[in-house]
Amino acid sequence: MRLSLWPQSLFGRLIAASVIAVLVSQAVGLVLIAQEREGFVLQGSVREWTRRISETTLMLQPLSPAERAAAVSGLEAPRGRARANPGARLRDARVAGRGFLRVPLPSDFERTLREQLRAALGSGYDVEVAATADPAPAAIPVPVPFYEARELAAHLDSAQRYDVTVRFPDGDTALFRVTRMPGGAPLPRNLFLNLSLLVLILVLALYVSARSITRPLSELARAADSIGRDARPAQLKERGARELQNAARAFNTMQDRLHRYLDSRSRVLAAMSHDLKTPLTRLRLQVETLVDPPLQARIGRELDEMESMVHEALALFRGLDDGEAPLPVDVDALLATVRGEFTGMGATVTVTGSAREPVVGKPQALKRCVTNLVANAIKFGSRADVVLTDGSELTIRVRDQGPGVPAAELERVFEPFYRVESSRNRDSGGTGLGLAIARDVAQAHGGSLTLHNLVGGGLEALLTLPRRR
Repeated sequence: MRLSLWPQSLFGRLIAASVIAVLVSQAVGLVLIAQEREGFVLQGSVREWTRRISETTLMLQPLSPAERAAAVSGLEAPRGRARANPGARLRDARVAGRGFLRVPLPSDFERTLREQLRAALGSGYDVEVAATADPAPAAIPVPVPFYEARELAAHLDSAQRYDVTVRFPDGDTALFRVTRMPGGAPLPRNLFLNLSLLVLILVLALYVSARSITRPLSELARAADSIGRDARPAQLKERGARELQNAARAFNTMQDRLHRYLDSRSRVLAAMSHDLKTPLTRLRLQVETLVDPPLQARIGRELDEMESMVHEALALFRGLDDGEAPLPVDVDALLATVRGEFTGMGATVTVTGSAREPVVGKPQALKRCVTNLVANAIKFGSRADVVLTDGSELTIRVRDQGPGVPAAELERVFEPFYRVESSRNRDSGGTGLGLAIARDVAQAHGGSLTLHNLVGGGLEALLTLPRRR
């Protein structure tokens, strides 16, 4: 059995597809917001650092080498104080930094800063930007832009440092050190909380909407399944969307038409039954007045055959519209009763297996179905072997030792009045109604009836009845 992670129900698929769509759209929205914020922070930071580095460089350029060295030495931050001041800011600003999360995105910080510095200083200056490999050499610290100070202070332990080397036209150099936030766009934590709340609200709304769609469909399926089982299924409530209301209204209209047809058919069958039984009764009375016993017996057999055909035909046309209510049926007791009836007539019937619990159905209809199958097995195979298996569904196998049925005829034998044999002799061919009635009973109970030729010879009738949940 293959396990599928995708829901099988319409309700589950609607919810799953909607939630996935919402999550994907939110993720794409977060990426777009992060990209926009990263671009804003990067351009703003680079612009501010370029201004400060270019101003310092242009201020140092007219000085003599000795004056420039003294000025650079005064601008360089002492090593001890350079770590003490950021540490104080780290303690003071970490609480504020907790309100942000970072979404890592690729950026070309070094190239952007180098190009803007070269554009600001002109062609007479050479600029190189590289990640700080050795923090030991003293450098001129470039202050952090005001809108990055809080974030940078909260992430000093993982901050990224870059050395900017500016070469003056006279060949002298100045080393600047830039400290920037860890890569990634800063996003407020409240944004994630708001998006999570939005997803939750959307999921709840989708749940209610999907349920309003699938519930009427489930009721429609149950109502359709009850046709043929319940004599008068309840009318569906016309509710929900307009399409669902139209479907419920059409189903109710179909039920009304079907009930009118069944009522009309029942009245016609009642009239036919009365009209056919009356002349048969008169003929039987007239036969009893005959003085010729052989002729009386022969006509009596003909009348019995005719009366049996009438009863079977009426049973087929009537179907299960007999007012019998579904009840828990003890299948073991039912098979024992059928076996007792046939063994009492000298037939051989065996029953193996047992049912773990009763099955809900119409007792007389199920007995008629099993009786027809056993009778066919005895008629064409001299004996009937019944095998009962119970599990997720109840199966009754009726096997015989007869010649079987040609493969091309296995389905046609369920057609009313169809017989494999061309003879009209009832002893050899029957009326051709027993299997049709048996399949109608099986289908009315939500089950199925099929025929299979056995490998060693004989025929098997497989009756399957579902277990109602």
